[in-house]
Amino acid sequence: MSTWFEQNFPNVVYQGWSGDTGWWTAITQTIYMTFWSALFGGLLGLIFGLGLVITSPSGIAPNKTLFWIFDKIVSLFRAIPFIILLAFIAPFTKLIVGTQIGTTASLVPLSLGVFPFYARQVQVALTEVNAGIVEAAQSIGASFWDIVFGVYLREGRSELIRVSTVTLISLIGLTAMAGAIGAGGLGNMAIAYGYNRYATDTTVLATLLVLILVLAVQIIGDVLARRLSHK
Repeated sequence: MSTWFEQNFPNVVYQGWSGDTGWWTAITQTIYMTFWSALFGGLLGLIFGLGLVITSPSGIAPNKTLFWIFDKIVSLFRAIPFIILLAFIAPFTKLIVGTQIGTTASLVPLSLGVFPFYARQVQVALTEVNAGIVEAAQSIGASFWDIVFGVYLREGRSELIRVSTVTLISLIGLTAMAGAIGAGGLGNMAIAYGYNRYATDTTVLATLLVLILVLAVQIIGDVLARRLSHK
């Protein structure tokens, strides 16, 4: 079996498992970028998504000015193609992490690239929370934060997990483009060491590993969403 693999996947074997260009390194880099940018971008997206729902005309704290600010910021960042965003915020990235290249440097554009998408997803998910429940909470004197955490986030948790799953899958795709700033990962492996060097076997394996990662995220997200669903 090992002989067959070496004959049919010579470039994969050449890359090796460890080292700066090894497969394990590429896998951990992809997971690293996905996890931390999902955490930072997710928190930012959740804040903006909540802000859009809360300050909307039908929200619990309508505020036309704040709603306009939230909406325009999200729309502006969504309108910028990610590959352009990488270059546009390079000075800001260097200011934050001290460098414009590398895996850690990619977390800044990845977080800013994913947050507007997630913010809109959160807005849609929380808008679907039963308005009657919100009104009932207000009628019994629930505080602002009681409604935010006890109604919006609690009642919308199943849908929030679903949109988080979609966002994570999208983020995994963005990590591939982050290879343009030397971020590494499976996307960079597929392009730099596969496509650019005509090493089809490397490209195929990198693609399969990305698909496995996406499938794992989808399965986990679906299971969690079903368990937390009120239906």
